[in-house]
Amino acid sequence: MIALEEKILKEGKVIGSDVLKVGGFLNQRIDVEFLMEMGKEIARLFEGEKITKIFTIESSGIAIAMAAAVYMKVPVVFAKKNKSANVGDDVYTSRVHSFTHGNTYDAVVSKEYLKSGDRILIVDDFLARGNALKGLIDMVNQAGAHLTGAAIAIEKGFQGGGDELRKKGLRVESLALIDSMNGGKIIFRH
Repeated sequence: MIALEEKILKEGKVIGSDVLKVGGFLNQRIDVEFLMEMGKEIARLFEGEKITKIFTIESSGIAIAMAAAVYMKVPVVFAKKNKSANVGDDVYTSRVHSFTHGNTYDAVVSKEYLKSGDRILIVDDFLARGNALKGLIDMVNQAGAHLTGAAIAIEKGFQGGGDELRKKGLRVESLALIDSMNGGKIIFRH
Protein backbone atom coordinates (compact mmCIF):
# COMPACT_ATOMS: atom_id res chain seq x y z
CA MET A 1 0.00 0.00 0.00
CA ILE A 2 1.87 3.00 -1.32
CA ALA A 3 -0.03 5.44 0.92
CA LEU A 4 1.14 3.52 4.02
CA GLU A 5 4.74 3.46 2.79
CA GLU A 6 4.60 7.23 2.26
CA LYS A 7 3.11 7.76 5.74
CA ILE A 8 5.84 5.60 7.30
CA LEU A 9 8.53 7.63 5.53
CA LYS A 10 6.91 10.93 6.54
CA GLU A 11 5.84 10.16 10.12
CA GLY A 12 7.70 7.02 11.22
CA LYS A 13 10.85 7.09 13.29
CA VAL A 14 13.55 4.43 13.18
CA ILE A 15 15.12 3.59 16.54
CA GLY A 16 18.35 1.63 16.21
CA SER A 17 18.17 -0.73 13.25
CA ASP A 18 15.12 -2.80 14.18
CA VAL A 19 12.46 -0.64 15.89
CA LEU A 20 10.00 1.49 13.94
CA LYS A 21 7.96 3.98 15.91
CA VAL A 22 4.60 4.75 14.26
CA GLY A 23 2.76 5.81 17.40
CA GLY A 24 1.73 9.07 15.73
CA PHE A 25 -0.73 7.36 13.39
CA LEU A 26 -1.08 3.62 14.05
CA ASN A 27 -0.76 2.44 17.61
CA GLN A 28 -0.84 5.25 20.15
CA ARG A 29 -2.38 8.21 18.38
CA ILE A 30 -4.60 6.75 15.67
CA ASP A 31 -5.29 8.45 12.34
CA VAL A 32 -8.78 7.01 12.07
CA GLU A 33 -9.47 8.04 8.47
CA PHE A 34 -6.19 6.52 7.31
CA LEU A 35 -6.76 3.41 9.44
CA MET A 36 -10.12 2.91 7.71
CA GLU A 37 -8.36 3.02 4.33
CA MET A 38 -6.02 0.29 5.58
CA GLY A 39 -9.03 -1.75 6.71
CA LYS A 40 -10.63 -1.31 3.29
CA GLU A 41 -7.45 -2.60 1.61
CA ILE A 42 -7.34 -5.66 3.89
CA ALA A 43 -10.98 -6.39 3.02
CA ARG A 44 -10.14 -6.10 -0.70
CA LEU A 45 -7.15 -8.44 -0.36
CA PHE A 46 -9.22 -11.16 1.33
CA GLU A 47 -12.45 -10.67 -0.62
CA GLY A 48 -14.07 -14.00 -1.45
CA GLU A 49 -12.48 -15.89 1.47
CA LYS A 50 -15.82 -16.11 3.35
CA ILE A 51 -14.18 -14.95 6.59
CA THR A 52 -16.44 -15.24 9.64
CA LYS A 53 -14.19 -13.64 12.28
CA ILE A 54 -11.10 -11.51 12.55
CA PHE A 55 -8.68 -12.54 15.30
CA THR A 56 -5.99 -10.32 16.81
CA ILE A 57 -4.10 -9.73 20.03
CA GLU A 58 -4.37 -6.83 22.43
CA SER A 59 -3.79 -4.03 22.24
CA SER A 60 -2.32 -2.40 19.14
CA GLY A 61 -3.85 -4.92 16.76
CA ILE A 62 -7.41 -4.15 17.81
CA ALA A 63 -7.80 -0.86 15.93
CA ILE A 64 -6.69 -2.18 12.55
CA ALA A 65 -8.68 -5.39 13.07
CA MET A 66 -11.79 -3.29 13.71
CA ALA A 67 -11.17 -1.20 10.59
CA ALA A 68 -10.99 -4.36 8.46
CA ALA A 69 -14.03 -5.83 10.22
CA VAL A 70 -16.14 -2.79 9.31
CA TYR A 71 -15.65 -3.54 5.60
CA MET A 72 -15.88 -7.33 5.98
CA LYS A 73 -18.94 -7.07 8.23
CA VAL A 74 -17.62 -9.66 10.70
CA PRO A 75 -16.85 -9.54 14.43
CA VAL A 76 -13.39 -9.08 15.93
CA VAL A 77 -12.08 -11.42 18.61
CA PHE A 78 -8.91 -10.55 20.45
CA ALA A 79 -6.63 -12.59 22.65
CA LYS A 80 -5.67 -11.08 25.98
CA LYS A 81 -2.01 -11.02 26.90
CA ASN A 82 -2.77 -12.36 30.36
CA LYS A 83 -5.76 -14.10 31.89
CA SER A 84 -7.90 -11.70 33.91
CA ALA A 85 -10.83 -12.09 36.29
CA ASN A 86 -13.38 -11.51 33.51
CA VAL A 87 -12.09 -14.47 31.47
CA GLY A 88 -13.34 -17.89 32.56
CA ASP A 89 -11.31 -21.07 32.83
CA ASP A 90 -12.47 -22.49 29.49
CA VAL A 91 -9.82 -20.87 27.28
CA TYR A 92 -7.36 -21.50 24.52
CA THR A 93 -3.90 -20.39 25.54
CA SER A 94 -0.54 -20.00 23.85
CA ARG A 95 2.84 -18.90 25.18
CA VAL A 96 4.18 -15.86 23.29
CA HIS A 97 7.52 -14.06 23.48
CA SER A 98 7.32 -10.33 22.71
CA PHE A 99 10.29 -8.91 20.82
CA THR A 100 9.09 -5.34 21.48
CA HIS A 101 8.62 -5.74 25.23
CA GLY A 102 11.27 -8.37 25.85
CA ASN A 103 8.96 -10.61 27.87
CA THR A 104 6.97 -13.82 27.55
CA TYR A 105 3.26 -14.07 28.37
CA ASP A 106 0.32 -16.44 28.04
CA ALA A 107 -2.11 -15.19 25.41
CA VAL A 108 -5.66 -16.37 26.13
CA VAL A 109 -9.04 -16.30 24.44
CA SER A 110 -12.33 -17.77 25.68
CA LYS A 111 -13.33 -20.91 23.82
CA GLU A 112 -16.80 -19.44 23.28
CA TYR A 113 -15.35 -16.93 20.77
CA LEU A 114 -13.45 -19.31 18.44
CA LYS A 115 -15.33 -22.28 17.01
CA SER A 116 -14.43 -25.14 14.67
CA GLY A 117 -16.68 -23.83 11.90
CA ASP A 118 -15.06 -20.38 11.84
CA ARG A 119 -13.05 -19.05 8.92
CA ILE A 120 -10.48 -16.84 10.64
CA LEU A 121 -8.38 -13.97 9.35
CA ILE A 122 -5.63 -12.86 11.71
CA VAL A 123 -4.96 -9.12 11.61
CA ASP A 124 -2.16 -7.32 13.46
CA ASP A 125 -0.27 -4.04 13.34
CA PHE A 126 3.28 -5.44 13.15
CA LEU A 127 5.02 -8.63 12.11
CA ALA A 128 8.69 -9.02 13.05
CA ARG A 129 9.80 -12.48 14.13
CA GLY A 130 6.23 -13.78 14.05
CA ASN A 131 5.87 -14.83 17.68
CA ALA A 132 2.48 -13.17 18.31
CA LEU A 133 1.20 -14.48 14.99
CA LYS A 134 2.36 -18.01 15.84
CA GLY A 135 0.53 -17.77 19.18
CA LEU A 136 -2.68 -16.70 17.44
CA ILE A 137 -2.27 -19.48 14.86
CA ASP A 138 -1.84 -21.97 17.70
CA MET A 139 -5.13 -20.86 19.27
CA VAL A 140 -6.96 -21.03 15.92
CA ASN A 141 -5.63 -24.59 15.52
CA GLN A 142 -6.69 -25.49 19.07
CA ALA A 143 -10.22 -24.38 18.17
CA GLY A 144 -10.19 -26.48 15.00
CA ALA A 145 -11.09 -23.36 13.00
CA HIS A 146 -9.94 -22.69 9.42
CA LEU A 147 -7.18 -20.09 9.10
CA THR A 148 -7.61 -18.13 5.85
CA GLY A 149 -4.46 -16.05 6.30
CA ALA A 150 -2.95 -13.07 8.05
CA ALA A 151 -3.14 -9.37 7.23
CA ILE A 152 -0.42 -7.18 8.67
CA ALA A 153 -0.11 -3.40 8.59
CA ILE A 154 3.71 -3.29 8.74
CA GLU A 155 6.03 -6.24 8.32
CA LYS A 156 9.71 -5.96 9.17
CA GLY A 157 10.81 -8.47 6.54
CA PHE A 158 14.43 -8.40 7.64
CA GLN A 159 13.42 -10.12 10.89
CA GLY A 160 12.17 -13.16 8.97
CA GLY A 161 8.85 -13.99 10.65
CA GLY A 162 6.68 -13.41 7.58
CA ASP A 163 8.97 -15.30 5.23
CA GLU A 164 9.07 -18.25 7.63
CA LEU A 165 5.27 -18.39 7.83
CA ARG A 166 4.89 -18.05 4.06
CA LYS A 167 7.27 -21.00 3.57
CA LYS A 168 4.93 -23.02 5.80
CA GLY A 169 2.05 -22.22 3.45
CA LEU A 170 0.33 -19.37 5.31
CA ARG A 171 -0.98 -16.54 3.19
CA VAL A 172 0.51 -13.37 4.72
CA GLU A 173 -0.49 -10.04 3.19
CA SER A 174 1.42 -7.04 4.53
CA LEU A 175 0.34 -3.53 3.59
CA ALA A 176 3.94 -2.34 3.95
CA LEU A 177 6.91 -4.70 3.94
CA ILE A 178 10.22 -3.24 5.10
CA ASP A 179 13.42 -4.95 3.97
CA SER A 180 15.86 -2.76 5.89
CA MET A 181 16.11 0.13 8.34
CA ASN A 182 19.91 0.24 8.54
CA GLY A 183 21.27 3.68 9.32
CA GLY A 184 17.73 4.96 9.83
CA LYS A 185 16.93 4.55 6.11
CA ILE A 186 13.77 2.59 5.37
CA ILE A 187 13.84 0.35 2.30
CA PHE A 188 10.60 -1.36 1.25
CA ARG A 189 10.20 -4.72 -0.50
CA HIS A 190 7.91 -4.76 -3.52
